[in-house]
Amino acid sequence: MKIAVMGAGAVGCYFGAMLAKGGHAVTLIARPQHVAAIQAQGLILETAKGREIVKLNATTEACGIAGADVVLFCVKSTDTAAAGTAIAPHLKPETTILSLQNGVDNPERLSAVLGRPVVPVAVYVATDMPGPGHVRLHGRGDLAIGICPAGDAIEKEFTASGVPTKQSPNVADALWTKLVMNCCYNALSAVAQLPYGQIVPVQGVPDLMRDVIAEIRAVTGRLGINVPADVIDSVLALSRSMPAQYSSTAQDVARAKPSEIDYLNGHVVKKGEELGIPTPANRALWVMVKLAELKAGAGA
Repeated sequence: MKIAVMGAGAVGCYFGAMLAKGGHAVTLIARPQHVAAIQAQGLILETAKGREIVKLNATTEACGIAGADVVLFCVKSTDTAAAGTAIAPHLKPETTILSLQNGVDNPERLSAVLGRPVVPVAVYVATDMPGPGHVRLHGRGDLAIGICPAGDAIEKEFTASGVPTKQSPNVADALWTKLVMNCCYNALSAVAQLPYGQIVPVQGVPDLMRDVIAEIRAVTGRLGINVPADVIDSVLALSRSMPAQYSSTAQDVARAKPSEIDYLNGHVVKKGEELGIPTPANRALWVMVKLAELKAGAGA
């Protein structure tokens, strides 16, 4: 397959590297510092198996997606509309667009910009970029994708490349269940600037997470979305399986960059307001991150 990654940060670079290793023609559309490093030396991929150099194409220009069979759309939720507008002129009619983004409404927002279907994807991976052109895997690396015409081929080729991929008719449930994880951890990790393993043992944190989950379940119940009743067990287990992981929101605040909090806890607040459901725990976490962004000078 010819694959393009729009917004190749940590997530996009990891999946792009794995697919390139699997023999696919991959082009990364990334920030200048990453593109320069990748063009000079290749992409450094670091996993539990060690470190290797992966050769692939990289550019800063949206036209790099031209001719792609599959686009992995990995930009921040704040950039969905702008990035969608940038790639629209370069898409083939038959190109499959996969939204590998945080939050639950990006496929809908991107589809509105492009005027064509966008496939929702639940992404299960922990990565970071310790330096330009250097991606590091901390855990997992699998995808659940919505049903689409090219789904069987994508499932087969991605899995064969070391990216376990399954089509799911219930991907909306998976996205909201992942949103639960993000809403429980992202803001707390950002405000405290602590990894997951140091957050949960703090007195009151598990109870706060239960409050966050209860509010989300109240919202999803009205929306017809199924979030597992025992999701708290998975939430608490995350701190044990990834004790050293900082949330993407924490990384954004630390770098004085705008975060995606409006599309995480902020989205729950918005939906709660629309449905007349109180969401005080999610509102408090959302506001705390907005204040942390202000203090850090995010976007200044």
